[in-house]
Amino acid sequence: MPTAFIRARPPRIVQSRQNARVKELRAGFAQSAKTEHGRIAIEGEHLLLEALAARLDIPVVFVRSGSENLLSRLSLPESADVLSLPPDVFLSAVSTESPQGIAALVKPSEFTLDQVFARSSAPLIVIAAGLQDPGNLGTLIRSSEAFGAAGLITLPGTVSLWNQKALRASAGSVFRLPVVSAREDEAFASLASHQIASLAAVATGGQPITAHDLTLPTAFILGNEGSGIPPGILGQVTARVTIATPGPVESLNAAVAGSILLYEAARQRAGEASRQRANGLGAPSFAPAVGAKGGKGKS
Repeated sequence: MPTAFIRARPPRIVQSRQNARVKELRAGFAQSAKTEHGRIAIEGEHLLLEALAARLDIPVVFVRSGSENLLSRLSLPESADVLSLPPDVFLSAVSTESPQGIAALVKPSEFTLDQVFARSSAPLIVIAAGLQDPGNLGTLIRSSEAFGAAGLITLPGTVSLWNQKALRASAGSVFRLPVVSAREDEAFASLASHQIASLAAVATGGQPITAHDLTLPTAFILGNEGSGIPPGILGQVTARVTIATPGPVESLNAAVAGSILLYEAARQRAGEASRQRANGLGAPSFAPAVGAKGGKGKS
């Protein structure tokens, strides 16, 4: 976490709702997408700290007048333009009804499919095929990073990565884990070229996840919360898998199911690494490189 830092330059006071940067912040929140300048809007001290820790470009920070003390807890770069907004102007731009008093425009890292697959010798990938709940997407991103996935791919129909609920649910993982948007044909062509098995999570009728060797390159596919994975995608997968649930529930939440699959993959990979070390073979490279940065590409 960045160390405490007090800026020598005071914030610049902006009174107008029509200021160009205030309008860009408002658009970023309203559209849940990158602005025309390739930036996203974030709100709250925690997300801003995570963006700083990830060393993202943060060109503009907005603080509500009277909340300038928040700046003393942030190690902001000198290049950041810090704007102080009257409470009504700040409230008009952000997305929450009870804002914390600080927001920013951030330029996220960008990655390509090839960069994601190159992060590990046996990549573990999550594919979101039409997830609509932003909390599910954000949680999957957080679990993907926690259990050593190389990245996450969003297919058309999936909720925006930059939705504020998705950002908050990711707890900052979205700033570190490579997430790439791709068409269905692009994603499956890349899986095939990198010899990655695709396992579709289905509520019933699939094979037990423990029947698969998840130490091999693997992609888990999670579908829409209501309709599941589209038939066209199911027709292309390597196998269908189902998580056994002894309790009387119809199905698991998509983020819960994905997290369980990721945990099982991490468990198998940790066991394989231990076996190889015990045999003097050296641990296999399952985990993606820490702090890997992507170049320009799709995001």
